[in-house]
Amino acid sequence: MIKTPQFTVLFYIGAMILFGLLFGRLVKQLRFPNVTGYLLSGLILGPHVLGFYPLELIDKSTMISEIALGFIAFTIGCEFKRSFLKKVGMTPVVIAIFESMVAVILVDTILIATGHDIAFSLMLGAIAAATAPAATVMIIKQYKAHGPVTDVLMSVVALDDAVALIAFAVSFAIAKGMNGNGNMNIMEAILSPIIEIFLALLIGAVFGVIIWFLMRYFKKQSNRLLISVSAIFISSALSSYFGLSSLLTCMMCGMVLCNISSDSDGVVSVLDTCTPPIYVLFFVVSGAGLNISLIPQIGLVGLIYVFARVAGKLFGAFIGAKIMKADKKVSRYLGPALIPQAGVAIGLTILAKTAVPQYYEQIRTVILCSTMIYELVGPILSKSALKHAGEIQC
Repeated sequence: MIKTPQFTVLFYIGAMILFGLLFGRLVKQLRFPNVTGYLLSGLILGPHVLGFYPLELIDKSTMISEIALGFIAFTIGCEFKRSFLKKVGMTPVVIAIFESMVAVILVDTILIATGHDIAFSLMLGAIAAATAPAATVMIIKQYKAHGPVTDVLMSVVALDDAVALIAFAVSFAIAKGMNGNGNMNIMEAILSPIIEIFLALLIGAVFGVIIWFLMRYFKKQSNRLLISVSAIFISSALSSYFGLSSLLTCMMCGMVLCNISSDSDGVVSVLDTCTPPIYVLFFVVSGAGLNISLIPQIGLVGLIYVFARVAGKLFGAFIGAKIMKADKKVSRYLGPALIPQAGVAIGLTILAKTAVPQYYEQIRTVILCSTMIYELVGPILSKSALKHAGEIQC
């Protein structure tokens, strides 16, 4: 157990939940989403501002993030019923590809055009594809959003992780070859993430079947809660152990369950009764990990990355929606809801060190700074987009 001179970890966990709740209520009065309050709570009371929460505690709170993201991904997966997939069709797939790849291409192009190293530009551009689903899903839950934009949004944020992994793997191989750190093998670069995605989905599918099988013998909601939580924990842990995407695994687990069991809605309902403290902790810890002292270091590269990625997400989502002839509201309002970026991007930053070690610190600083900006501004933009689309009433 982590110990500090005066307080125990339990005290800080309780304080995080309490202050997160209070800040959430405060910003709600100002018509901002609760998520913004949770993030601000962590930021203000965290080690980089007031220092109430110790840095040691925040650095060792990764398990909270893994648990929260596992539940969020599982919830997203449970939305993917056959009836829903028939309703939305290929639209989310096309939009996910365009919103990710246009962001990648735009960041790459502008960085290279402004004289930056090609390998460095490719790595930073590849990370631009990633989108964080947590804040978006929380806003949808808080405001009970529903409509065509919300339907497509839930699908796109789920597919985004897969597209980002493939885009990063290809860029990684090219950058590594150009940087002299290995032989560039495009075919291997393409096949590797596809295999990883397949294995992640396979693990998720197996655990989705396991939940369904056990639910046949355990009818009480409390028992089904235990089954679901254990499956999410174990499948997420296995994915992380083998270097796979736990987001894709948990999403697939929920997707398989909702399509082979008529009781999946009950599972999601019972999970919703126990996850609020976990979600609050997740966002408070995320806010506490944001170091505002890094902002002055972002420089021209950081500004290019922040604005080019946003432009890419907006334009890519618009083009994808137009190609698929989606609802006009989707083409107009989907893009702003795809701005948040967090965990996956930071994880890819660590991998980039292998390809371009000489640029690692610069890439890390840019991504951490931009993450802070996206996480604070993203939820507000997501709420505004859904409100203007007429899918939340507030």
